[in-house]
Amino acid sequence: MDELELLKKHWKQQDTEYPKVSADAIYKMILKRSSSIVKWIFIISLLEFALWACLSFFLKDTENAQHFDKMDSDYLIIPLTVLGYVVLAYFFFLFYKNYRKISVTDNAKVLMENILRTRKTVKNYVFFNLAFMAITFVAVLYIEFDQDKAFISKAQTAAANGEAFMFYAKTILIFAGIIAVFAAVLLFFYWLIYGLLLSKLNRNYKELKKLEL
Repeated sequence: MDELELLKKHWKQQDTEYPKVSADAIYKMILKRSSSIVKWIFIISLLEFALWACLSFFLKDTENAQHFDKMDSDYLIIPLTVLGYVVLAYFFFLFYKNYRKISVTDNAKVLMENILRTRKTVKNYVFFNLAFMAITFVAVLYIEFDQDKAFISKAQTAAANGEAFMFYAKTILIFAGIIAVFAAVLLFFYWLIYGLLLSKLNRNYKELKKLEL
């Protein structure tokens, strides 16, 4: 049983003439736990960004990466990359801002509002990452369709044999399957880390609602 549960148990056993002191003690404990959770959300988001940056650096010399670098893709990849960094920086700012707000909260109602705001920010962050991943895959597929000589040759051969539709359909389905696998892995990762943190934050929110009654 953690410190908050001990406080709640003690609060219920007290005489009714001393409820405010115990309620304040429980609120402070919820505030402390919520602040810690939001701080970890901010830290983990930065670590996640560092992880993806390191993976990109180590994979840039692979055969597939070098093959893609030979194509004229800067007109599409550079704007996407800049957009991704800008939006991620904005989310990092929001996470830090949420942490600072929760750390200095002085009443239960405002803390509840900040918890809800943090939950919404995390959900938007997860949605953006999944959507950005899907858009990046589509951009890569478009560049392959447009510039990969081997792919274009296969497409022309399929068209000459009257199999163009099947060729493109199979290619798109393969890419869709790859996107689905990556999305499932990311969702599991986000559920494992952010989901568990948000569930703890949600429990804090419910405890605050009980204090407000």
